[in-house]
Amino acid sequence: MLMCVEPRPSVLSEAFLAAPNLQLFASRDLQETRSMVSRVMKPHELHAAGHGQRVDARMHHMAFGDVSLNRLLYGAEVDIDPGALTDFFLVMMPLRGHALIDSQGERLESHPGEASVVSPHLETKMHWSADCDQLMVRIARPFMERVLAAQLGRELREPLQFSLGLRWQENPAWACLMRYLVDCVQQPLQLTEHKLVLGQIEQLVATSLLACQPHNYRETMPARRSTVLPRHVRRVQDYLQAHAHEPVRVEALADIAGVSLRSLYAGFKDFCGVSPMQYLRDLRLDRVRADLLAGNGAGNVAGVALRWGFAHLGRFSAEYKARFGEYPSQTLHR
Repeated sequence: MLMCVEPRPSVLSEAFLAAPNLQLFASRDLQETRSMVSRVMKPHELHAAGHGQRVDARMHHMAFGDVSLNRLLYGAEVDIDPGALTDFFLVMMPLRGHALIDSQGERLESHPGEASVVSPHLETKMHWSADCDQLMVRIARPFMERVLAAQLGRELREPLQFSLGLRWQENPAWACLMRYLVDCVQQPLQLTEHKLVLGQIEQLVATSLLACQPHNYRETMPARRSTVLPRHVRRVQDYLQAHAHEPVRVEALADIAGVSLRSLYAGFKDFCGVSPMQYLRDLRLDRVRADLLAGNGAGNVAGVALRWGFAHLGRFSAEYKARFGEYPSQTLHR
């Protein structure tokens, strides 16, 4: 479970700005701005809303596989017409200013206390104020739908649609997730080289949004089964033991178990006392310890931690201490 204090919008904005290597572009040209934003999002119409206005746009971008974290401001009042997003879900959180979001006839005035969650199959238009500065999470539609289907234990019969408004700062889980993502951005690491870490971040974002935000499948989630046969749990345990060094998607574990994701979680809680992903995390901590005791760290705890999927070194060190009663550096120097 992530533990953090509620982040202030200004803190998130300043943190992202502190990583100049993540600035995708800065431009005063409207057409160049539209082209650059289109590379991350999709082709769209972009117009300055008023005579004599000129954009002063900046965009920061960090990709985590099927998820990306973005910060965008246009520096001018603009109208944006992307149509249907089609291939991705988009969570937009104003850090300053406001935006009007019109999604299939539903209108939301978004501001620092009220984010918007745009579903990909809905026709959408936007109007941003000149001072609008947004932190945005883009989630690939196929990935999000796979995660939901795994939770349901069946294929989706209609498009996933989230409620449009999200009071994100009043939702501790989502606010904490944003702080965590920004912390990851600030780490002096090449996260794209560590597939285990990317897989964990992707899964965390998708499952957090499904848990935090109302959607059209919430009332149809299957009821929990009273038990899961131990062999199903054991099958997944054996798989995780053999594949702990590889990226693992939780929806794939349900297929391996032969039950729904919800039933698999219930089974792990009943028989192991933890979720499947926490079981995997503990297993990887055990592998880190084995490497350190065997002298495979080459004097570098960080390298071993990253090899086993731990990107946030401070949190890793605390978890390691809680599990083994000593810090990883102490294990290495034995």
